[in-house]
Amino acid sequence: MREMILIRYGEIGLKGKNIRIFEKKLASNIRKAIYHIANTEILDHHGRVYVVFDAEDQTKVIEAVKKVFGVVSISPAMKTERDIENLKEKCLEIAKAVIAKTGAKTFKIETKRADKNYPLRTPEINQTLGAHVLRNIETLKVDVHNPDLLITVEIREKAYIYSERIPCLGGMPYGTAGKGMLLLSGGIDSPVAGYLMAKRGLELEAVHFHSYPFTSERALEKVVDLAANLTQYTMTLKIHSVNLLEIQKAINEKCPTDESTILARSFMMKIAEKLAIESNCKALITGENLGQVASQTIEGMTVTNSMVQMPVFRPLVAYDKVDIITIAKNIDTFETSILPYEDCCTVFLPAKVVTKPRLDKIMDSMSLLEMDALVDEAIAQKEIIVIVNGKVRDMNHYAH
Repeated sequence: MREMILIRYGEIGLKGKNIRIFEKKLASNIRKAIYHIANTEILDHHGRVYVVFDAEDQTKVIEAVKKVFGVVSISPAMKTERDIENLKEKCLEIAKAVIAKTGAKTFKIETKRADKNYPLRTPEINQTLGAHVLRNIETLKVDVHNPDLLITVEIREKAYIYSERIPCLGGMPYGTAGKGMLLLSGGIDSPVAGYLMAKRGLELEAVHFHSYPFTSERALEKVVDLAANLTQYTMTLKIHSVNLLEIQKAINEKCPTDESTILARSFMMKIAEKLAIESNCKALITGENLGQVASQTIEGMTVTNSMVQMPVFRPLVAYDKVDIITIAKNIDTFETSILPYEDCCTVFLPAKVVTKPRLDKIMDSMSLLEMDALVDEAIAQKEIIVIVNGKVRDMNHYAH
């Protein structure tokens, strides 16, 4: 037996002449999300996307589609003929099934007449279908404001009837807003930042900085696990793994100790931008949050911004930590993020960190270092990890 779900989108509908570009990308992303479920079919009509599947796969299909950005809500739906006598019987059938399951006492019929050539007008359809249900189910009453049961009938090339709306993530279809490079650490914030930008349609690549052997293999595995969680929403994620240790050693040897954190951060931005340009990314993304740690001040962000030419997106800049944690828990990254494995920021961590760095002083310190050579060497030694649907598929010198 075949069943279907009806898929709704939100902001895509505001895209005017470009709407079909976004609709096609949404349908493509849905297709990728359900590729592992056999015998599925996607019907892409203007204004609606439908997925048809075997009845036993309904739960799997719904769970997969719920994680596709751009989908606002979904409804298990019945596709049927449009004649009014058939619609009366189908609405009655649905009403009886829902009452048996939920004990609903009130109801409303709502019609969306997309085909304006249908012979009955919307109020007539509502009245005819509602009267039939009311006559045949004595326990039901009409409530047009807050019904227990809302049956919706959409009149298109066929009729689609449904009574349930399952909320989804919303946002914009992944890959419709260009591409950005995420600075991905093992902490709570950066995976959430990546998730939020992906929800706005930005395709992600990632760069992770480590200080092996001062940081452990388990620290890298932690980041890979975080990236694997993100692929629930992005399908694939390529990570550039860059060893920052030689840069940190040079900073520690030649620069003021209290500037070591902001200097290391400045090098991260320069490396990330260079990788971004090579990968056709148009922006950097960080998990920075104003005032959360010593380097995340206006002055600190001003310094790191000055190191790059491309835009830096900081989607968490005004979030409370509690709100960030809530999102991290919802996207299944929190428990991994709090695992106690060190990252490169803990290496050579000074007792005192400058909180209001001056750009001129930081540039003076940078001039003590062979900046371009250090950046080029770090990039030359990078390793690549590619994750597809939660699994490592391609890697250099990485076992997981």
